[in-house]
Amino acid sequence: MPQFCHLHCHTQYSLLDGAADINIMMQKAVRDGQKAVAITDHGNMFGVFKFWSYAKKHNIKTILGCEVYVVDDPTRKSFSKQDRDKRYHQLLLAKNAKGYQNLCKIVSQGFTIGYYSNFPRVSIEMIEKYSEGLVATTCCLGSQVQQTILNEGEKAGEKVFLKWLKIFGDDYYIELQRHGIVNIDRTGMSQEDINQILIKWSKKHNVKMIATNDSHYVEQEDWDAHDALLCINSGSLKGIPIADSLKFRNTVMYKGEKVKERFGFKAGGEFYFKTTDEMAKLFKDVPESLETTVEIADKVEILNLKRDILMPNYTISPEFNTQDDYLKHLCFEGARRRYGELSATVVERLEHELKIIKNMGFPGYFLIVQDFIKAAKDIGVAVGPGRGSAAGSVVAYCTEITNIDPIKYNLLFERFLNPERVSMPDIDIDFDDEGRQRVIDYVVDKYGKNQVAQIITYGTMAAKSSIKDVARVLELPLAEANRISKMVPEGPKVTLKKAFKEVEDLQSYRMQEDTVYGKTLKMAEVLEGSVRHRGIHAAGVIIAPDDLTEYIP
Repeated sequence: MPQFCHLHCHTQYSLLDGAADINIMMQKAVRDGQKAVAITDHGNMFGVFKFWSYAKKHNIKTILGCEVYVVDDPTRKSFSKQDRDKRYHQLLLAKNAKGYQNLCKIVSQGFTIGYYSNFPRVSIEMIEKYSEGLVATTCCLGSQVQQTILNEGEKAGEKVFLKWLKIFGDDYYIELQRHGIVNIDRTGMSQEDINQILIKWSKKHNVKMIATNDSHYVEQEDWDAHDALLCINSGSLKGIPIADSLKFRNTVMYKGEKVKERFGFKAGGEFYFKTTDEMAKLFKDVPESLETTVEIADKVEILNLKRDILMPNYTISPEFNTQDDYLKHLCFEGARRRYGELSATVVERLEHELKIIKNMGFPGYFLIVQDFIKAAKDIGVAVGPGRGSAAGSVVAYCTEITNIDPIKYNLLFERFLNPERVSMPDIDIDFDDEGRQRVIDYVVDKYGKNQVAQIITYGTMAAKSSIKDVARVLELPLAEANRISKMVPEGPKVTLKKAFKEVEDLQSYRMQEDTVYGKTLKMAEVLEGSVRHRGIHAAGVIIAPDDLTEYIP
């Protein structure tokens, strides 16, 4: 039995396109004896840290990647029906720390420069600029190489193939997939026809082959739930026939109405996380393509995504040597404003707090916070008086971060910062709703647009919402969907698995697998936890020491 590892995997972070739970996928990889596994979500790197964490937990090597969307001009944002936005898929894997950093830059540019119609798009030029440390492949049927073969012929496809080969050299691989797809876009060509052309090029140009399965869910039986997820994505109904090609969607009669065929995977049952044995049988004529996946895994360095606390650079006045000195100056200046004559109690408390702040390495934190609070007040933004444990800090009071005197009210500093329990200071700050954005704008102007960002949030399909989403695409009446979903108990960390054990009626519906109720609950259980949408955190803002993409995507 040859060794093998999956290098083309979509997780639930391929929004409404991937249905693979990362932890369950990792467990299957371990059971199958795979030494490494890759994450290659569509256009984004939202899941990489979670993926890396679970891989570490399961003692399996992580390969961090992305299947990016490539276009000719990512800055172009206007198209007609005749001249549509042509996007190609391109698989990229980080080989080392430099490759990971470059992948972060490519993906980030997709969102900051190339974002259009819900797609983060990049160009070949961007990829070439940041190609160091990356592995690339001919990818899937949606790639530029394979699309050119389909639409312009083998000769034109080979030219595109050689262009990519020139960029990546020994880190470029021919990727073979076998999902049994035929008559692609009504060209008369099958996926296997393209594979045979790629195999021919492998020999001709001495380029190694890898076998992959475009994995979108973990088990073969999950394909039905994944198809429901695609319907949720497109706003379609599961009963509507799947189109052979998105280019040529027929109009069909469905329940007495004319509708367009819908998006879906015709060979849906093949896009799962296959075992090594299944892959070996599928690619028995080219066993070396399985071994090469392990060769790639071996040349990928183990990355550490955990970082020490990184403080932004706060520029101090030139007459002060260090941030500690400057913070001390501001504190005593502020103390004289707050207290007038400085008592021994105030001086002792300030010295005590400043020593702890210095030893823990947080003077920059206080300087930054006091700076944007002062700026907020200067531009007329209402700022709260302070709440939580930060109100116990005389340093915060003297720098006007808070307006509550901790000495007067006998509040403890150690509740806020404790050298016995090292953690970042946590200062809750309230700005008025209208002025909040002006404060963020100030921070962006001061530290630079490339160093400041708001934090992303993910809306997931919880137990009840997954039932309602699936019910809609299976056309279960709304009243019935609401009735079933209300059977799920309220409370945190409630899952459908737990609900089926606790609620007899719900379990009874779940067992009726041939009914719309049973199908709804079965699919909802598979899709539960899937990332449905992304948003912007209401309060969290990151300020980095320099360009954010040096650290994160």
